[in-house]
Amino acid sequence: MLIGSVGNHQGAWRRPTSRVEESNDLSLFADIAQAAERAKIHTLFIADGLTLDRDQVRTKPFAGLEPITLLSALAAVTEKIGFVASVSTTFSEPYNVARQLASLDHISRGRAAWNIVTSAWGEINFGGKPLPSHSERYRIADEYVRAILALWDSWEPGSVVNDRAAGIFADPEKIHPIDFVGEHFTIAGPLNVPRSPQGRPVIAQAGSSSDGKAFAAKYAEIVFTAQQSLTESQAFYRDLREHVAAVGRNPDDVKILPGVSPILGRTEKEAIELHRELVNLIDVESGLVRLSRQLGHVDLSDLDVDGTIPAERLPDIEQVQGRQSRYGVFKQLALEEKFTIRQLIEMEVSSSGHWVPVGSVEQIADQLEERFQQGGADGFILLPSFYPEGFTYLTDELVPLLQERGLFQEEYSGDTLRERLRLPQPSPVTPLQRS
Repeated sequence: MLIGSVGNHQGAWRRPTSRVEESNDLSLFADIAQAAERAKIHTLFIADGLTLDRDQVRTKPFAGLEPITLLSALAAVTEKIGFVASVSTTFSEPYNVARQLASLDHISRGRAAWNIVTSAWGEINFGGKPLPSHSERYRIADEYVRAILALWDSWEPGSVVNDRAAGIFADPEKIHPIDFVGEHFTIAGPLNVPRSPQGRPVIAQAGSSSDGKAFAAKYAEIVFTAQQSLTESQAFYRDLREHVAAVGRNPDDVKILPGVSPILGRTEKEAIELHRELVNLIDVESGLVRLSRQLGHVDLSDLDVDGTIPAERLPDIEQVQGRQSRYGVFKQLALEEKFTIRQLIEMEVSSSGHWVPVGSVEQIADQLEERFQQGGADGFILLPSFYPEGFTYLTDELVPLLQERGLFQEEYSGDTLRERLRLPQPSPVTPLQRS
């Protein structure tokens, strides 16, 4: 199983065919969604950012379209493909988000998913108060998700009856206040959107820190993660499944999907040349700013970009209040793999720390198959390095090869995203779970 995502290399927009002029135009995203649907890819996964770095805008287009708005539009021009929208639990209110995601699930006829993010920055645009600590953000997220689940379940199955003869649209006895009272949120409910086609949207989550894994074990049905090697992928896969089992859930009900940003060519030589071309398009200065932020705002300005980072510059992961899991990836590459700063910049701007295999379509298919068959993944989030050719390599060449090998669906099955991912129907939360 593969799940597709929209993402690309920092310098790829400079290629002549990049369609950069459409980076905030529905036409580009509609073409991507429809091509992915023709290839039978399960979902489009839309990340989000809540700030604008003016220095980064100089060197990379910023596609700032709000995910739920964009995906609602794409739902109208597709029929089967699922949609994963990233929404922050730190800078939004549960009632609004519950409405928006339930609405997307209705508009798409059961194809919506929510990628829960706790946000590592963005406070400057939301009141300016200091960002809560890493652990506190997850505690807020836990309460937030419990409130949203209660809102989604405030309409029981079968509550809408549409009885024209009796003049009854919905049975009020099956629609309940949630009376949620927590440390951070107080919500009466019920939701003003009926129960969605999936019962509730699929829940995705991307944290791989200790807090992130504990949170995923309780709530996630899709886990988006970043590992560089087969060994690391296998270790994370085993560990997370153990976390899931420990809280009483079936590990098979959680799909673990590492991110992959392949640079594909029809031959290995072509792929290597494409990789070299993309590397030459990197703006090192802005890449250094991005790397510093990824490393918890460590100052790298006095270091040689072709040298390594001294170990004493990189704090213990527990001290980092930003994205701990991704910090761990880069720290491991810097200290254990001895990546130079230039190599780390290349990793950051090409994939934000995800695996970047380079090779022919057959070589990439072999590597994906190995990780899938060897217990390193249930599927993958594919992050195309460049458009449109790089995406076409995925949809028109890589996917058909995986289909030939029996590793990828040839048709969509079921009526909803939940069914297509073979996820169980959700059990309604009880009043005790709501508060």
